[in-house]
Amino acid sequence: MFNVVGRFLRWIFGKFATASLIVTLALAAGGLWLFLKDNVDFDLWRQELVRTLNGERAKTQAALGDVQQRLLKISVELASEQERARQTDKVIAQLHDLESTWERLVGNREQQKANAEQLDRMTAVRAASEKKLQALQQEFTHTTWERDGLEIAIGKVETRLKAAEENQSKVLHYLERLWNYPVGRGLLRLPVKIWIYLFVGGYFLGPTVGKVAMYFAIAPWIARGRPVRIEEEMGEWPSVAASAVSAEIVLRTGEKMWVKEKFLQASDEALHKQTRTVLDWRIPFTCLATGLIELIELRHGGGEGEQRLTLSNRTDPYSELSVVTLSKGAALVLRPSFLAGVVIADAAALKLRRRWQLFRWQAWVTLQFRFFEFIGPCQLIIAGSRGVRVEKLGAGDGQSAARRAHQDATIGFTPNLDYRPARVETFWSYYRGASPLFDDVFAGRGLFLCQQISTPGDARKARRFWASLWGGVMKIFGL
Repeated sequence: MFNVVGRFLRWIFGKFATASLIVTLALAAGGLWLFLKDNVDFDLWRQELVRTLNGERAKTQAALGDVQQRLLKISVELASEQERARQTDKVIAQLHDLESTWERLVGNREQQKANAEQLDRMTAVRAASEKKLQALQQEFTHTTWERDGLEIAIGKVETRLKAAEENQSKVLHYLERLWNYPVGRGLLRLPVKIWIYLFVGGYFLGPTVGKVAMYFAIAPWIARGRPVRIEEEMGEWPSVAASAVSAEIVLRTGEKMWVKEKFLQASDEALHKQTRTVLDWRIPFTCLATGLIELIELRHGGGEGEQRLTLSNRTDPYSELSVVTLSKGAALVLRPSFLAGVVIADAAALKLRRRWQLFRWQAWVTLQFRFFEFIGPCQLIIAGSRGVRVEKLGAGDGQSAARRAHQDATIGFTPNLDYRPARVETFWSYYRGASPLFDDVFAGRGLFLCQQISTPGDARKARRFWASLWGGVMKIFGL
């Protein structure tokens, strides 16, 4: 538990330190750019800014004084109009008191008519007064809002003025300018601080969001795709010898061998040796990525009899070798990174087919665009971690018709098998980088080869090589 927490804290600290370094460098570069772009004296600029802010403050204070005078005038008018309304209401009430039933029956009709006319006039005056009161109250409210806005503006100007008067550091000045400097175009024209927030959020959460999307959305859709089958039928099955730490290879008259230098342990003196620059000039970049360059070529010295050599990995004590014999009509789809050497007839060329899969979504997601099919007759010397295991499918005796293998463990398979990627069983192993997103699933009747222990080794180095190359090509074309 403590180890997990410790690794998580180290991961957080590493992420935070990297993000802080990137943001600091970006702000420093941006601040330097603004400094060089301004091309003005900092003190003169600061003095000019102080004068400008003082002018803005004076204008705002003058406007505030005018607003306050308007408020005072409106308040006097409101008080006067309210007093007039009260007097009018008092007169109207008195006139209503004079409208009794007795007065209407026996009173002075001329006086009653005069009272009624006066009541109508007072009612009209009261309505006009009410309308004016409402207008004055509305004007008073709006003017109050205007006063508050001007007071806020004065506060902001005074804050900026105080900061300008106290700002003696060019560094802080340009960093503050850069922090609010707009970058981008159109709707994406945002202040630098917003871009920094987006970067930091993407830096911390982007990989997690991407892996969640790949595992739960993209991977299941890819796994449902049509499997790859290189050949419909296969005449002969490869013959695979048991793996061992060393392998003894027999060269007969008319045979030659190309082998990586690190695997050659011992050989008969009669063998003719020379350098083979590249395994196959049709695939130079693949040979470079998988170490199939500067090979040792060994030929039978002539005459009768057999000549022998011993192969063993001098740099990896856990590597074991297996010899795969491909007779005429047999073939094997092989990842070149696991190839240690090959034996073919002296006068023959290596039979190698490249099977492209450019128009399949599985290829674009798994970055496996082609397969290499080695065709007999030849012998392939294969290196695997802790040995090479042979998995036979659909050959009877209760053998399975489909089998899953770790992607880094897969070495090769017969071309008549159906091959497809399947999402790895647990998300956590993929998220931690302990396993690739996909496992390899084989189905049909044939065999495939795996390492006994699924270590990435040269396979991961080859993937990194192609990923770097692809990234360079994308950058060249501005993609």
